[in-house]
Amino acid sequence: MAITVAELVAEPQLGLTLLAGDTGRDNRITWAHTSDLPRLWEWVTGGELMMTNGLSIPADAEGQVALAEALMDSGASALAIGEKMHAPPLTQEFLAACDRLPLPLINIPYPLPFIAIARSVAESSLLEESRRLRQTARVYDLLRTAGASEDHWQSLVQRLATELDAELFVVDRRCLHPWHPEGQRLPEFLADEWAPLSGQVSLAGKNFQWHRIRGRHVLTMDIPTHANALLVVLPHSEPHPDAVVLLHAATVLGLQLSRIVLSLEGRHRLAGEFLLQAMDGRLGAAEMESRLSTFGVPPEDFLLASMSANASTTTNDGDKLANVHIELWRHGVASASLKRNSRLHVVVPADVPDDILVHCAGADAAIGISAPAGVAGIQRALQESLWALGSARANKLDLARYAQGPSWLGLTGFEEGTALVRRLLGPIFDYEQSQEGDLLVTLKTYLDSQRSWQKTAAALFAHRQTIIYRIRKIGELTGLDMGETSTVAQLWFALQIHEAMHR
Repeated sequence: MAITVAELVAEPQLGLTLLAGDTGRDNRITWAHTSDLPRLWEWVTGGELMMTNGLSIPADAEGQVALAEALMDSGASALAIGEKMHAPPLTQEFLAACDRLPLPLINIPYPLPFIAIARSVAESSLLEESRRLRQTARVYDLLRTAGASEDHWQSLVQRLATELDAELFVVDRRCLHPWHPEGQRLPEFLADEWAPLSGQVSLAGKNFQWHRIRGRHVLTMDIPTHANALLVVLPHSEPHPDAVVLLHAATVLGLQLSRIVLSLEGRHRLAGEFLLQAMDGRLGAAEMESRLSTFGVPPEDFLLASMSANASTTTNDGDKLANVHIELWRHGVASASLKRNSRLHVVVPADVPDDILVHCAGADAAIGISAPAGVAGIQRALQESLWALGSARANKLDLARYAQGPSWLGLTGFEEGTALVRRLLGPIFDYEQSQEGDLLVTLKTYLDSQRSWQKTAAALFAHRQTIIYRIRKIGELTGLDMGETSTVAQLWFALQIHEAMHR
């Protein structure tokens, strides 16, 4: 076992004396570390004897008390100050705080070198190192026997918790929800403490940090393989779990999460292939029912949600929405998804709450949701979800449901929109199929360029006269006067609908 504060102070060759914090004399010292930086507690991982020549000690009583409390909250075992060096006078308030916490306060006699103390701690830790190696081997053996299935996740967490004599929770640092659908929720006292700081649990930006919350030591540390996965450790007793073993435990959990995500990706690819065939009308109803059921989605009562990322962000839509299927799985929502034409289409059970969809898609996404549908209506559901997505983006909403909420461009449904597009742009579509022209691209660029011939020509790398010819051709095909504002408005409406429904 690691040496205690009392055992270290009792070594005659060191000549150490205990100035305060006597009731913490049984604290075990895992390591001795020297630092003279102002925020001494930031270098604590738990169980250390922190040694300083005094430059880290504030001169005022309030600052000294705050230092003692921060060291205790960070899990330090003791504080040792070099005698006759740079420490200011130790105030009575500081000594009283060390007694109250308790934080053992040790005097290092001058001119005893700090390395002598570190050597004594290291020599006493040789047996502890052997124990640590054996425990680390057991931690990795738990991974070997866990299995790759996501069903084994909570079993692995519980077995690690038993090994470490602590409660373990793996949560998403952004929202504090369990990272795995079978994972345990944080205790109420932690959730209440951290809820206002969601996304900022590690306040100092450290990936390994002890906190003291409502009288209990709590460790937060990153899961190395997943950016937003946070391991929360609640020790059952003193001494705390070894810091090195905890790092290995986090690695084991990260590796298991990677195995689970890998298996999910295989399922995700199969779901995408299925939806591509279903939306293109290449599957019969019976086959669609059978295959959709394998993904856990009821074939006769589902929603189709179409999602897009905020166009103003520099990250493309596919990257921002790439993990939506994992986020839905993490929140216990069965799904099948397909990325197509820069949109993500997701089939989910009809009873999924809107807030879960918004949460899983992310803050910069817009979502359009179809009416409840069955497999026979999946193509119509796609049209409804795309129409609702256009409405959501036009009205700056996170989520819009088809035929609910505000109208879009004064139209109530995609049938009206499709008819408008066909009436105004149909002649252009027909012409381009036979002539392979660039009229539609030219029209969009012309309208986006404030009807400037010169700007349109520059954007399309074409001659100004070519642009004039194409716009006149559009007028001939549609029978519209391209100089009329009403014509421009109608064509702009039609283009908006066409792009939303087909991009």
